[in-house]
Amino acid sequence: MQTSPHHTLQQSSASQTSQSEKSAEPLTMYDLPSEFVGEPGLPDEYHDLQPELLSATLRLTQYTAQERFTGTDMCLYYDDAHPLWHKRPDWFLAVGVPRLYKGSDLRLSYVVKDEGVAPSVIVELLSPGTEQQDLGPFYRSSDRIDPAIPKRREIDADLGEGLLPKDTALVDTVPQEDEFPTSVNPKAAMTPPSKWTVYEDILKVPYYITYSRYSDTLRCFQLSESKYVEAELDPDNPRFWLDALQIGIGIWQGEYKGGTRSWLRWFDANGQWILTEAESERLRADEERRLRLELLEQLKQKGIDIDTLWNNVSKATPKPVC
Repeated sequence: MQTSPHHTLQQSSASQTSQSEKSAEPLTMYDLPSEFVGEPGLPDEYHDLQPELLSATLRLTQYTAQERFTGTDMCLYYDDAHPLWHKRPDWFLAVGVPRLYKGSDLRLSYVVKDEGVAPSVIVELLSPGTEQQDLGPFYRSSDRIDPAIPKRREIDADLGEGLLPKDTALVDTVPQEDEFPTSVNPKAAMTPPSKWTVYEDILKVPYYITYSRYSDTLRCFQLSESKYVEAELDPDNPRFWLDALQIGIGIWQGEYKGGTRSWLRWFDANGQWILTEAESERLRADEERRLRLELLEQLKQKGIDIDTLWNNVSKATPKPVC
């Protein structure tokens, strides 16, 4: 992940107003960093491709592509009292907001207070060492990713042996006070709430979905009376219908960007997998080729030679008059 020179904690805003003027204005994405020094970016290629596929197959009947936003590994700011507290969902969807920030700019981050809309769906892709954070009270010992897959993951999951101090806690990075942008005056440092608390209690995200590519386990949670309730999925064909959005999510086995494996992707009301634009174009080309071959076969059965027919048509075509 590249660090934007304009949005790190090591550089002040390009244009500064007085502290009193700035503190009186609502914070926007321009005031808050898009990345934090020392915070990891995408851990592997899968964490890049899987969210991309989710965005590429998303088709909503109630919202156009210009009336929704999908974010990948983007800072999601959720607390006015602690303006730098954030989570970085692997993928999220917000509906009823313009595709571009204020209709004109690419987003640097997603500030819920400024946008006025919390995400409708959040997807977390389980990684070694994040299972308990991602699943909260629904975490089971069987959810722990096998430490033998591979050796490096065992080290990461156990936080140790030369990588991190043994007393390092599995919590989101909280920048030190002297790292804050000058536009932000933070309160005393406190431990931010867990992902589960933020998604369920603070943002009240209607749909929360987790997926482990190591065990092909899809788990879907829907907010009901302010608490997440886990949906019962068919173990042989795990699919979940998001009724408020009229779209479903499931596990698809196939090839995407050169990788053949199990992927999360969306399906429509008829249960059909929604195609990417590239897949749709390939399907159209295959159908056109099939129709041409079918036509040639019909002409052949009628004793019509296509080359002779084409020559006759060419001869009959009037030449342009200069």
